[in-house]
Amino acid sequence: MVLETQRLVLRRMEETDLPALRKILQDADVMYAYEHAFSEEETVSWLNRQLERYQQHGFGLWAVVLKENGEVIGQCGLTIQNVPQGEVLEIGYLFQKAYWHRGYAAEAAVGCKRYAFDVLRADEVFSIIRDSNIASQNVAKRNGMKERDRFVKHYYGVDMPHILFSIRREEENA
Repeated sequence: MVLETQRLVLRRMEETDLPALRKILQDADVMYAYEHAFSEEETVSWLNRQLERYQQHGFGLWAVVLKENGEVIGQCGLTIQNVPQGEVLEIGYLFQKAYWHRGYAAEAAVGCKRYAFDVLRADEVFSIIRDSNIASQNVAKRNGMKERDRFVKHYYGVDMPHILFSIRREEENA
């Protein structure tokens, strides 16, 4: 276990989490901000990238597990991402559609923010969200984040406007 919230446990992903990842990454509705549902190869690559991040940084996207039944319902965690200003520590999240609108993403994201500040001693933590993804923007706002910038990412041949949200340590404690 990496961290725990009221209803959730966040832990490192394992090979056995592949079926749960398929429910997220291979669902076109969940992956609309990426413009496509992932193939099996992309899903396996995604899992392997998280395992590499754990080795390289000690963190990555973690499996989000419901305490009540042990089911993996999503992923949320911290990654290093490139933005026009340079590298930033990002809180990212993706959840199975069946668990949307229940506050799980916000709960997990707040836990990751606390981990970033308390364990990693970060001064600032970010979320990079597509401008059309209002639900994820609302999660960032519930996590105390403010819009800091806008920029365009080029992904799969598509220009995708994104909003850079962040919260600074001093804002968290104010």
